[in-house]
Amino acid sequence: MLRVEGLFTEYPNERGEIVKAAQDVTFSVPEGQLFTLLGPSGCGKTTTLRSIAGLEKPRLGEIAVGERVVYSSQKGVFVTPNRRGFGMVFQSYAIWPHMNVMQNAAFPLEVGEKKLTRQQIREKVMRVLTAVQLDHLADREATKLSGGQQQRLTIARALSHEPEILCLDEFSIAIDPVTTMRIEDVLKELRKEITIILVTNLVQQARRLADRTMFLWNGEVVELGTNEVVFSDSPRSRKTYEYVNGIFG
Repeated sequence: MLRVEGLFTEYPNERGEIVKAAQDVTFSVPEGQLFTLLGPSGCGKTTTLRSIAGLEKPRLGEIAVGERVVYSSQKGVFVTPNRRGFGMVFQSYAIWPHMNVMQNAAFPLEVGEKKLTRQQIREKVMRVLTAVQLDHLADREATKLSGGQQQRLTIARALSHEPEILCLDEFSIAIDPVTTMRIEDVLKELRKEITIILVTNLVQQARRLADRTMFLWNGEVVELGTNEVVFSDSPRSRKTYEYVNGIFG
């Protein structure tokens, strides 16, 4: 269970004004669910995801996985990203251009605290490459992959160290619809084994993938529930209904 309670994240913009990116964001995600943070650009969904991953430090709140607290303003706890055990997939592919597919996916295992043999690393990497349908390209230079293949490689790299939670930040922003659907199929399979937190501004993507969806607006949680409720004709908030139906935003 991922638990986020009372999260406040603020930062100054280029004019020195305080941007209230997350305001009292509270939610939980049971193990094995695919949970979507949905909303327009600037609503606070990426800030919330980065706070979960440890890439941003909130001003207030608490984040925990099970009984393990990874951030707490009250308790003075801040676990660094590399010690949280989460996988992160960014909008950009962020692959290592001087490495092949196998080496890219193996990198987190080779620099991790747990010492593994070459054979153990290879077995783990081939398992995740198979999951994202790249096992037949293990020896190919990463820069010679298509855009969609590179994005699948970043997912494999995030999975190679067997994270408790996989965080994805608008993974489909730079790839074509056909490739997006293929990666969505991969995520549907992965959700059987791992908790997934997905940031997206695409209503149909959230509708297709999520077990539950949280809709954010101006840093605040406007709607939180199952897809049957969030995408129904009568969600709790009028803003949700308008966004889902393309009336604004």
